[in-house]
Amino acid sequence: MNIDRSVRSLSALATASSSRVLNLAQIGMGQSGNPSHASAPLFHSVAMNNAIIIKHRLRADETYLFAEPRAVATKVVIPFEKTDLRVGGRSFFVGQRGWQESFREAGNHASQADMKHDLDVLTLIDAVPSLDPFLLREALRNHDFTPDACYFEISTADQARMYASAAQEVRRLTALAMRGTGQTQASSSAKIVSALLSSEVGDKLEPLRATLRLGSDEFREGIFSWRGFLYYKWSMAELKPQVLKVLRDLNTIRIGGKADHETMTFIAESKRAIAGAVRRNLDEVARVLGVYDGAYGALTERQDPASFRNFLLDAPPLFLEMGEKMGAMSHMASFWRYRFPSGAPRQADVEEMAAIFRDFLSSVGAHAGAPH
Repeated sequence: MNIDRSVRSLSALATASSSRVLNLAQIGMGQSGNPSHASAPLFHSVAMNNAIIIKHRLRADETYLFAEPRAVATKVVIPFEKTDLRVGGRSFFVGQRGWQESFREAGNHASQADMKHDLDVLTLIDAVPSLDPFLLREALRNHDFTPDACYFEISTADQARMYASAAQEVRRLTALAMRGTGQTQASSSAKIVSALLSSEVGDKLEPLRATLRLGSDEFREGIFSWRGFLYYKWSMAELKPQVLKVLRDLNTIRIGGKADHETMTFIAESKRAIAGAVRRNLDEVARVLGVYDGAYGALTERQDPASFRNFLLDAPPLFLEMGEKMGAMSHMASFWRYRFPSGAPRQADVEEMAAIFRDFLSSVGAHAGAPH
C-alpha cells in the first residue's frame, strides 16, 4: 500500500456519507455508544471498518496503476490515527494491479469467511457509481448485506444544504400532521425537517407516524424512504443545470490535433449518443420523482395517508435506478468542471477528447462506433 498524506484534506469531513466519500472512521467515533454499529458492521475487519472510502478522480500520474484506462476509481485510505487524520494513512485503489494483496494486508482478517465478506462488500462498493447513502444501502441489500442504518446517514454538510428544499416540501404536510397538537406550524416544520434529515425517528416524528398509521419498524423504513426522495429531489435540482451545461459545451468545444476519419466519426457519434442518454436519464429520474410527488400529493391534498404510506414502503428499490443514473451524470458534470474550470479555454487534443467520450459513454450506458 502507498503512504497517503492527502487524507489530511479529509479531516473536516462530517460523520456520515456523501455521494463521494464514506468516512467510516468518523462514523465509528460518532457511533461509539451504538451497539448495532459493532454488531452489524459494514466490514468485519476493524481496520477496514475505520477506513475512508472515496470515489476518486484519477490524476494523470495514477492511471498507470490500472491495466485498463479509467477516469474514476474507488480509493481506500486506512488512517494511521483515526482521531487525527492530519497524519495521513495508507491507501490503495480497488482494481489497481495487486490491489487484493493490499486489501488482505490492510484487513488483517480473523478468518477466510470475514475476508470474503469484506472483499465482496468492497467489490460491490466499487461497482456503484456513487456513494450516496440510498443507492449504497439498496445495492448492499440486493446482495443480502444489511449493515446498521448508521452507515447510511446524510452528511452534516449535505443536511445543511438540503434544509431549505426539505422545509419547503415538509410545509405541505405540517398542518395535517400537527392538527390538534397545539404546536405552531413553523416550529413543527423545523422539528420535522431536522429529524428527517438527521435520521432521528423519535418523539419529534410521532405526529407523522400517527398520520401515516405505521408501526415502529414500518415507520423507520418509511422515513428512510422519504428522506431518500428529499435527497434525490434536492440533488436533481442541483445536478440538472450542471449536466445540461456539459451537453452544451460538448457541442462548442474546440478539438485540436490530427485525427483519422474513424476517430472524428466516433467523436461526432459520441456527442449524439451521450446527449441522448443523458436526456433519457433526466427524463427517467423526473418520472420517478413525479410518482413520488403524486403519492405525496395524495397525502397532503386529499388526506389519503394510505397511498403515501404504501408508496414509501415499496419505493426503496427505485433508489438503485435513480442513484445509478444520477451518479453517472454527476460524474460527468464533476469531471467536466475539473478538466475545464470556469474561465479556462474549452479546447482539447483529439485523443484526449476521444478518451473522455469513451468514459462518458460507459458512465451513462450509451454506445458509439468507438475506436479501441
